[in-house]
Amino acid sequence: MAGTVEGDHVDVVGMWVTTDGHIRQELLPDGRYDEARGERRSAYTGRYTVTGSHLDYVDDTGFTATGDIRGGVLYHEHLVLYREQKSS
Repeated sequence: MAGTVEGDHVDVVGMWVTTDGHIRQELLPDGRYDEARGERRSAYTGRYTVTGSHLDYVDDTGFTATGDIRGGVLYHEHLVLYREQKSS
């Protein structure tokens, strides 16, 4: 599912998950993110900004990363994440 566009930005808020479910990255509406790795909850936390379909991340430790939404898929550095669909 492709993200919706609000103004000139793609809607990225929600849970993004690798196909094996090992990495779960929640992008929160307040510009924060919380990433789990396997059983390790909140392995990485920080803030993100969106410009068009590009994301810039700054981890709480100062580490930086980038991501891009293409075709409804989040390409975050070497990771490929898919928007988790909410069950009805």
